Amino acid sequence: MATIAVVFDFDDTLVPDSTTALLEQYGVDPGEFWGTLAPVLVREGYDPPLAYLRLILDRVGADRPFGRLSNDDLREFGASLDRKFFPGLPSMFVDLKGSMSQFRDVGVEFYIISGGLQEVIAGSQVVQDHFDGFYDCELGAGDDGVLRHVKRCVTFTEKTRFLFEISKGIRVTDSRTNPHLVNQELPRRIPFQHMIYVGDGLTDIPCFSLVRERGGRTFGDLSRNKTAKQAFQELLQTRRVDSLHSPDYREEADLGAFIRAAVFALATSIELDSEQF
Repeated sequence: MATIAVVFDFDDTLVPDSTTALLEQYGVDPGEFWGTLAPVLVREGYDPPLAYLRLILDRVGADRPFGRLSNDDLREFGASLDRKFFPGLPSMFVDLKGSMSQFRDVGVEFYIISGGLQEVIAGSQVVQDHFDGFYDCELGAGDDGVLRHVKRCVTFTEKTRFLFEISKGIRVTDSRTNPHLVNQELPRRIPFQHMIYVGDGLTDIPCFSLVRERGGRTFGDLSRNKTAKQAFQELLQTRRVDSLHSPDYREEADLGAFIRAAVFALATSIELDSEQF
């Protein structure tokens, strides 16, 4: 059985930014958080994802905005995101799975690689129902269940590590307990040319570049508050993505139509190649 992997960023690709929504729910000003406080830490040498994780943990505790924030709280918040997925989702996932019935030995799987919070993403029923794996930042709790530590941080280039894990067929649970598995020479369960990557911006550039250079397809979306010209200059002009679209996954919308067509064309090519041997 050959497998196609469609890999998505999460925030601003599948849903509006979930961390910003979390800040708003707890009364933290997103403008100050992202526009003032996080840049100060970055200028001090923090990697951007570590900067935002520190700022969250600094606000956890008695008499602080997040209070006694726990992973259970994050999962409960993540469940609210099911009402916020962009148009055409989760219907597109069902459509793509169904389209594979036309092929004898080809399947499709869905993955998320994100710099967002693991328990927020895990709380979404849409994610639980449709995704074969997701990779993201993780916070650890003390004995009292209150979040206190960073367990895992997914940086821009760290995202590419998880593409290799998907390619090699390393399970998410095995990766978390043995992160060195990715360095082993393993058969490629999903070659990069059988991958499609969908992301929204600069944090996805390493993944765009890797997938595209190795024969896969890449699509960017314009969900962030930037002009089309800026998005074009950052992504399309440097040939990091095949095309740019609004985050609309309905069958009649550009992005939804292109992803469906790319999966169908790839499945057809895989089946034709297999029949030649």
